[in-house]
Amino acid sequence: MNKPAKLRSANPVSADGQMMYSLVRAAHVLETRLEEALEQVGLSMPKFGALSHLVKEGEPLSLSECATKMTCVRSNITQLVDRLEADGLVRRVEDPEDRRAVRAVVTALGKERYAAGVRQVEKVQAELPRRFQESTRARSIACCRRSDSFF
Repeated sequence: MNKPAKLRSANPVSADGQMMYSLVRAAHVLETRLEEALEQVGLSMPKFGALSHLVKEGEPLSLSECATKMTCVRSNITQLVDRLEADGLVRRVEDPEDRRAVRAVVTALGKERYAAGVRQVEKVQAELPRRFQESTRARSIACCRRSDSFF
């Protein structure tokens, strides 16, 4: 005899749902691992992200351009650039085209710290293949559940 629908769905989290939540947990663990790695060289993920855009651009960026590239509001970029400037990683320069605006330029120390951050991120990236070699969904779920012991 068929069970009523209410009883069949007593466990609201299906295998797909378990995988989704496990992946979210794994992403959180990975983010924590990246934060810990970057912290070893005096960076946070937002600082590393901002330095990444400035280094790759190769020229001063307006704070509005930084905000657009980092997909955040300008007030957040202003505070982030304040912290980067206090650390000696960037400096503000006048915008030659708009005297009301300022641009952020990465300093030599900022380039060095960014390069150290890249090395830390590469170490974390190198850890990933060892953690995700199982290909079946059940094994992947189990792997993600063990995410606390990944690193």
